[in-house]
Amino acid sequence: MHNPFLVEVTRGHLVESRHRGSVSVVDAEGGTVLSIGDVDRRVFPRSAVKALQAMPLVESGIADKYGLTDEEIALACASHSGEPEHAATAKAMLAKAGQDAGCLECGVHWPMGEAANRALAASGASPSALHNNCSGKHAGFVCLACGQGQNPKGYVLADHPVQRSVREALEEITGACHTVEKSGIDGCSIPTYAIPLPSLAFGFARFGTGTGLPGDGKAAAARIRKAVARHPFMVAGTGRFDTKLMELLGERAFVKVGAEGVYCASFPELGYGVALKVEDGHARAAEAMMAGLVLRFLPLSADERKAVEVLAGPVLKNWNGIEVGQIRVSPEIRGIT
Repeated sequence: MHNPFLVEVTRGHLVESRHRGSVSVVDAEGGTVLSIGDVDRRVFPRSAVKALQAMPLVESGIADKYGLTDEEIALACASHSGEPEHAATAKAMLAKAGQDAGCLECGVHWPMGEAANRALAASGASPSALHNNCSGKHAGFVCLACGQGQNPKGYVLADHPVQRSVREALEEITGACHTVEKSGIDGCSIPTYAIPLPSLAFGFARFGTGTGLPGDGKAAAARIRKAVARHPFMVAGTGRFDTKLMELLGERAFVKVGAEGVYCASFPELGYGVALKVEDGHARAAEAMMAGLVLRFLPLSADERKAVEVLAGPVLKNWNGIEVGQIRVSPEIRGIT
């Protein structure tokens, strides 16, 4: 099956570029709500599943053991911009487990946020692992290891107890086997597992509702969603799509960017989970598609709809501020006939 073109980029009155993609929307019972394109092709969700990877930290009681705040739990789900608040919060998480940035195994890069990047460079300082966009997730992994009584060293490896706990949580919530032959290494060095979009969407439907989650899973998922809704800045940062959309919608939508054009979401009130993939991996198309699905499925006020319309069809401007085109999603995404 071929993926259809789902996003167009215009210049003037002509279409300059097009993006193919696939979409799966599934309810908490596993029923298909929407299926577009080759949804059975396995994709690496990468950072889109950080909230699911945080489930063992919360469900085990270790988050409470270390007194993690809502801001810190939200950061454990983040692909953040490396702004000062993000780095400071990751540092505080580590301190609660008796650790510091030296134990992070995510690697070092300059802040993803341009303003934070420029400010750090202008100060004459160098980036640390705290500025890595995954430092919150990794700080959560360190807390999980220490809370389990494990040496955190090597926590990124597939056979470490931390990654075994995370893999089991992903398998439990998505219903898909996370096997070695379908695995790779993520940008932050932890294992990542390729699964079909419907399994990924099913996992987010369950995450959004708690349906079928054993033990304290339902309460853990609700706590994570609430933490993110209260502190959406921690999940991304200033001006970022995830932060803007969740600031607008609160607990009605949990959205999380992955990499290479993957996006996932939960619409808890509807009981829906969403997973999408842009074939060429372009983030601009994935964001527009996710905004288009919000417009299609969620009841919105007039002001909310206007704000999401901007995200679904951003205007493109050149360096002089002149409008030159637009990104727009297909009617198939919007459910418009």
